[in-house]
Amino acid sequence: MSDDGVGLFGRLKDKLVESKKRWAQDGRLLTGAPDPRRAQRLPPGQRLVATWPVLDLGIQPDIPLNVWRITVDGLVENPTVWKWGEFTDEAMVRRTSDIHCVTAWSRYDNEWEGMSARHLLSVVRPRPEAQHVIFHSYDTYTTNVPLADFDAADVLLAVKWNGAPIAREHGGPVRVVIPKLYFWKSAKWIKRIEFSQHDKPGFWEVRGYHNYGDPWLEQRYDDE
Repeated sequence: MSDDGVGLFGRLKDKLVESKKRWAQDGRLLTGAPDPRRAQRLPPGQRLVATWPVLDLGIQPDIPLNVWRITVDGLVENPTVWKWGEFTDEAMVRRTSDIHCVTAWSRYDNEWEGMSARHLLSVVRPRPEAQHVIFHSYDTYTTNVPLADFDAADVLLAVKWNGAPIAREHGGPVRVVIPKLYFWKSAKWIKRIEFSQHDKPGFWEVRGYHNYGDPWLEQRYDDE
């Protein structure tokens, strides 16, 4: 696999990317609903589904467990690289949460198992100046969240979904799960977690999507 991503991005589904960029330009799916401040479980503009739709950039990297690695670096006291067995030997937790996708579907009661973000933070120990977390994926995708949102009780690096290993098309062997934000922030095929003093907008954030992505505020697209 090429870390520079030139070969991978050359094979992206350009039509999908351009289509979603137009969604941002046109404000598609915005309802104009008032801010409900999470008074309801289903965010505005969303529809409930029973399946788990597959959405990606046209690439589903196949990462053998014997070569899988995750690197945690940047502004941390203890930069860490885990191999698969080392990662799964760490403390694992179970969490149940909902998925809210920016393409207007939501799925309730997903059962996850994996390493909690708070356990990861206790291992790597971010420096005081670290304010942002940047996720890097094996398909060269990136996305960004504030450290304060990563440091939440329901955030984890999931290895299982509903009792089974997370399938490749859904981001296995390990994906991020951040329930309070639109699901594009929950990066699939995670390979690196970078702690930074400065924000670094990722793949969709520089293509017209909101930098934060709160579903209950309908922060689908950049409003600037």
